[in-house]
Amino acid sequence: GVHRQILFTTVGWFVGYYLTKRAEYIHAKLDRELFEYVKQHPEDFKTKEKKRIGELLEDFYPVR
Repeated sequence: GVHRQILFTTVGWFVGYYLTKRAEYIHAKLDRELFEYVKQHPEDFKTKEKKRIGELLEDFYPVR
């Protein structure tokens, strides 16, 4: 009956909450490890010079 629906909804909410928190923790841990690696090896991750918008776009030639 209704009590089972309430029970399953509550259990589902708690399981979903736990799985979401665990996934966020795992992703945060991987991000920390990645950023630490980037800090320790800056020669592998050199910043590129910024391009102007005119360098990114192709020249416009109107077709008649």
